[in-house]
Amino acid sequence: MPNVLIILGSKSDAPVASKASGLLREFGVTSETKVASAHRTPDLVRKLVTESDAEVLIAIAGLSAALPGAVAAATTRPVIGVPVSGKVNLDSILSIVQMPGGVPVAAVGLDRGDNAALLAVQILALKDERLAERLAKHRRDMAEAVERDSEELSKDV
Repeated sequence: MPNVLIILGSKSDAPVASKASGLLREFGVTSETKVASAHRTPDLVRKLVTESDAEVLIAIAGLSAALPGAVAAATTRPVIGVPVSGKVNLDSILSIVQMPGGVPVAAVGLDRGDNAALLAVQILALKDERLAERLAKHRRDMAEAVERDSEELSKDV
């Protein structure tokens, strides 16, 4: 059973999904990735969501980005929407952040599959102490990297 189900609106969203699945792997979180379109295969979207045992769902889509909302409509589990950049970036972003009341979708930035994965890890860490510790270490490591960058830059300037 995967902890996270990642659904892409189309195969072209795979580079964004790989950011998510790669980071989830680093944390030891299992995931499964599928392609299903909110408009072309709505029955498949519903089937994937309702048959999955995943605790968190990530929906990645561009253009009208209806997929996160369609996923959220089929479950009460947390759904994280990732807008994909393209010809209509603002439409993709707004489609995810302007969900109607009662059907929430968490939204991360454009193409930020990595942030979707981290948010999923944060949700899962609420009941997994080992994961919470790994997440805390990840944050410390990021802070230390910034401090090293600052020290290096101050020597060069």
